[in-house]
Order: sequence, then structure tokens, then C-alpha cells
Amino acid sequence: NNDLKMSTNMTPDLIKAQATPQASVLKNLDAVRAMIKRHKLNDYIFSIIGLLALMLALLTLLTLFADLVMDGHERFNLNFFTDFPSRRAANAGLLSAWVGSALVMFVTFIVAVPMGVAAGLYLEEYAPKNWFSDIIEINVSNLAGVPSIIYGLLALGLFVYILDLGQSILTAGLTLGLLILPIVIVSTREAIRGIPVAIREAAYAVGATKWQVVYDHVLKYSYGGILTGVIIGMARALGETAPIITIGALTFIAFLPPTPITEAAPFINFEWLSSGFTVLPIQMFNWLSRPDHAFHINAAATGALIIIVTLLMNGTAIYLRYKIRKNIKW
Repeated sequence: NNDLKMSTNMTPDLIKAQATPQASVLKNLDAVRAMIKRHKLNDYIFSIIGLLALMLALLTLLTLFADLVMDGHERFNLNFFTDFPSRRAANAGLLSAWVGSALVMFVTFIVAVPMGVAAGLYLEEYAPKNWFSDIIEINVSNLAGVPSIIYGLLALGLFVYILDLGQSILTAGLTLGLLILPIVIVSTREAIRGIPVAIREAAYAVGATKWQVVYDHVLKYSYGGILTGVIIGMARALGETAPIITIGALTFIAFLPPTPITEAAPFINFEWLSSGFTVLPIQMFNWLSRPDHAFHINAAATGALIIIVTLLMNGTAIYLRYKIRKNIKW
């Protein structure tokens, strides 16, 4: 009876007030649905724009590569890789250029990779988190974006004039090593950061030391990412021209550096480090500067070869990263 009496005495304003919360909830739900729908539309539009940008970049690269292949396909033969450069375009080859590139890349790898991986490992695992390490981190990140010509000028003043290393393979390797060193450091740190903290904690829980955790666990699980960064850095160094020109690479060379391996003891020869050299981008630049169209065909074949090698290196990096991560069991 009391409930019935209370219901009959309810005024219209009281009834409206009790119904307001339900109406407000429905209104908020409608607003949330509209917001979700709008965000989904924005995501869809952004994905379409990103896909178009990616397709445009790939189409540009494919067009450039196809044009180079069409222009230089007639030079894709064994003699092109086994002959020295010549004043006659039909007899000119890449022997000294690709051998020089291989030796320079070897020095670059020896200089940059151990130092870069060790520096990234120290900054991420051992360095104290203070203002000094923050300054180092900022400088390393900035060095990764410095134009390559700056490294060439630095190498010209430091390695060629001050240290008197000359315009040699060693100077070129040190220059490109400095160029990719920040890339190796950054990629190493990013790979290490991707390792779950639980792996470190589990290793410490069973009594492992700091070095055992780093060597047996952190490096093992981050190996794929580090290797990917190293290969990408080496691919960039392979196509660099500005720093190599700055330190005085030869544009025409018809001889090979001394062989690093000898038949007599101690079976290792270091004279090749001080030898003159040329690399694939320099040889391509030399042929492009010639007025004869036949040399332009050689340059096109060289450009296509550089793109193929770069794509193979990047593809190898992606494959190895996928393979290593697939085999790792967290």
C-alpha cells in the first residue's frame, strides 16, 4: 500500500528525473559508437594513404631498376666482372672496382661492428643512467643523421693529413666504419631493449652473474636484431660515394691491391691496406662523366648491380631476423 501510495503521489518532474540517468547513458553510448566509427574511418583512410605511398616508392624503385637493366643488360657477362677498366667501353670491366669494394667493406666491418656492438651493449646494460650517458645517447642518435660528406671531410683531415694514412683502403674502411658506427650502436640498443625483463630476472634468480646474463641470454636473444642492423649499415656503406671521393679514391685503376693471403709465412700480408683503390660507385661516376654513350651503358649495368647487391643484403637481413626469431623460444 505504501508503494502504491508513493507511486500515485509521484510528480511528472520526479518521473523525468528518474528517467534522466538512463537517457544520459544511452546518449553516452551513442557518442562512444560515433567516436569509434570515426576513428575506424580515420584508420582506414590512413592505411590507404600509407599503402599508396608505399606502392609509389616501390614503383619508383622498380622503374629505376628496370631502366638500368634495360640500358645495361648487354654488359651482364663474365668479362664485365673479370676485366679491368679500359679507355674502350666495350673492353671495360669492374674487376678493380668490385675487388676494392670487397676489401673496403671488410675493413669497415672489422672497424665498426665489434666497436658498435660493444658500445651499444655497454650503453644499454652497464652504463649508469645519468646526465653523461644521456649526452652520449643524444650524440650517437645525432651522428646517425649526419650527412656522409661530413665524415669524408673528417677523414680527410684526420686520417689522410694528421695520421698520414694516405688515400688508401685503410682510410676508406675507417671512414665508412665511422659512418655506420652510429647505425650499429642504435640497432644494437634497440635489439637489446626488445628482450623481456623476465629473461634477465630468471637468469639472476638462478645465480647468474651480470656477464653471464648479458652473454648467454641478452646477446643470444637479440642476435637477430643486431645482425639486421649490421647488414643494413653495410648495405648503406656499399653505396656511399661522397666520403670516398673526398678522401681521394681513384677514378681509374687498372691494377689490384696486393693479395691479403700469401703462400709464404706468416701467410698474411698487410700491404693491401695502404694500396690505392676504387669502388663500384666511383667507377659508375667515372663512366657517367664520359661523353661516349657506350660508357653510359657500363654505368647503367654497374648501377643495376649495386641495387641488386643492396637488395640482396637487405633481404638477407630480413630473412635471418625472421629465421633467428622463429628458432628462439621465449
